[in-house]
Amino acid sequence: MSLPILLGEKFNRAFQSALTIHATDVRKGTGAPYVCHLLQVAGLVLEFGGTEEEAIGGLLHDAAEDSGGERMLAWISQEFGPVVAGIVRENSDSLTESKDKKAPWKDRKEAYIAAMSHKSESALLVSICDKIHNARALLTDQRALGDSHWTRFNCTKEQSLWYYRSLLDQFRARANEFPRLQRAVAEVDSVVTDLEQAG
Repeated sequence: MSLPILLGEKFNRAFQSALTIHATDVRKGTGAPYVCHLLQVAGLVLEFGGTEEEAIGGLLHDAAEDSGGERMLAWISQEFGPVVAGIVRENSDSLTESKDKKAPWKDRKEAYIAAMSHKSESALLVSICDKIHNARALLTDQRALGDSHWTRFNCTKEQSLWYYRSLLDQFRARANEFPRLQRAVAEVDSVVTDLEQAG
């Protein structure tokens, strides 16, 4: 039996930072504070055996992508260390100064998928947990609203399903290297399959 993970002052600071960085951000189409997603990701990281640093990476995984790019990464490295900054870097599909200047959706997602082959184990765990929560939210909305909910995104339903299935294929391949990821990958598989079958 593994020892329990104790969350300390560093995690608390990361949570407060996430609240500040994403203070005005909301989940698309819901109005829910964006931090609810970050808490879910951090919780899943811990649920699947992650460390405190990996959970902090979960809390901050969108910070650089959505708020300042390399400047934000430098701050994260200074405040929370290079491991956390590395997790955030590897989970950012864009590092532009402004989130309004990102490359087109398809280009960013193709690059993100391609990068799976050399992601660190810690970054993979955070990515998998991010996709579990996002896919669960999509499935909930699909069941409640049907196809109408897809209009809020920068891609079509078909493109989104392609993205999740492509990521799942990459997650499976990498889980052969890192056995502790296998339970989390199985959860991605279950949710993505349900999403594909939901209509």
